Amino acid sequence: GGIIDKEAEKRATSVYLVDRTIPMLPERLCNFICSLRPDEEKLAYSVIFEMTEKGEVKNSRVVHTVIKSNRRFTYEEAQQVIETGKGDYKEEILELDKLAKFLRENRFKAGAINFDRYEVKFEIDEKGKPVSVYFKESKDANKLIEEFMLLANRTVAEKIGRVPKGKKAKVLPYRIHDLPDPEKLDNLAQFIARFGYKLRTSGTKTDVSKSINHLLDDIQGKKEENLIETVSIRAMQKARYSTHNIGHYGLAFDYYTHFTSPIRRFPDMMVHRLLTKYLDEGGRSVTEQKYEALCEHSSSMEQIAANAERASIKYKQVEFMTERLGQTFDGVISGVTEWGLYVELNENKCEGMIPVRDLDDDYYEFDEKNYCLRGRRKNRIYSLGDAITVKVARANLEKKQLDFALV
Repeated sequence: GGIIDKEAEKRATSVYLVDRTIPMLPERLCNFICSLRPDEEKLAYSVIFEMTEKGEVKNSRVVHTVIKSNRRFTYEEAQQVIETGKGDYKEEILELDKLAKFLRENRFKAGAINFDRYEVKFEIDEKGKPVSVYFKESKDANKLIEEFMLLANRTVAEKIGRVPKGKKAKVLPYRIHDLPDPEKLDNLAQFIARFGYKLRTSGTKTDVSKSINHLLDDIQGKKEENLIETVSIRAMQKARYSTHNIGHYGLAFDYYTHFTSPIRRFPDMMVHRLLTKYLDEGGRSVTEQKYEALCEHSSSMEQIAANAERASIKYKQVEFMTERLGQTFDGVISGVTEWGLYVELNENKCEGMIPVRDLDDDYYEFDEKNYCLRGRRKNRIYSLGDAITVKVARANLEKKQLDFALV
């Protein structure tokens, strides 16, 4: 209820832009006082597990702890240990990696969906100008941390949410994810059929998600991979926060919440406080309306943050391409509309448009059903996923837009 808390509640999340972070909490807290810095004792809230060698949880407890970290690793350093089997704490890291792989495998068996997206990152000079673009892929070290975070989040949600029949569960903000919209799934199935793929749109939850995973495996390395993955993601619902638990479809969990990042997400902070109330004080439940309203607020702020993040990437991509006017690049057609073709460049994933008025060798009509533009006289076709070579024609930073010309 203090002033820092009120501001954190209003922001509800940290925002990560290309060249800066807008934190939910003041920097003194998030980078120093609340951060697990090596050799400093920190007050924490921990989920402690006892597991078998096969990654089965024997028992777990959620407790207030003091943590003194021995060593802080970057993902790259931990990845190095996993790949070479050498380095500090190699036994521990390799053991965790092994357990994480069991956890991951079990999750997919249960029907979790595997979207493995890369992130676009920039190298930026001291003036904030992007000098190069690279892609960050999720490697074993990232997946290791991810699996244990999922396990902690899920365990906390189960401890509060899973109650004996007839008993009422206490209020908790859950992270929920609904089944895909059937109509969008049908559209997806029709769309991928043109590339020769099939998709189950009916049957049990697990049938559908396994079929989606199968599709994502099949398209790996194909020219239509990026495209089909994007269209598949659009068929999915968005995950959000709510006190009404319906489970998490994408992760295939019946109970899921956000507990692991109270520094950068307000829902995690709510979960920490409610847990303390319930577990330490055996506290009574709280009013649901208040928390549902906070969940809705957090979901909408998360959306705003995600949009800002995307816009900032787009902005830096256009800024990066401003220096490359007139240069030629290979790309693939990533979108087709009646006003033009969207093209994504292979080497840096920057997207721009060839306006339909610039395709002046014919009169092109938009074929919505088949995601293509078709020339009326010569019958030339530009369709989604086609390889294409373009020249950078114009860059408009204010509008975050690139125009390409056909080569």
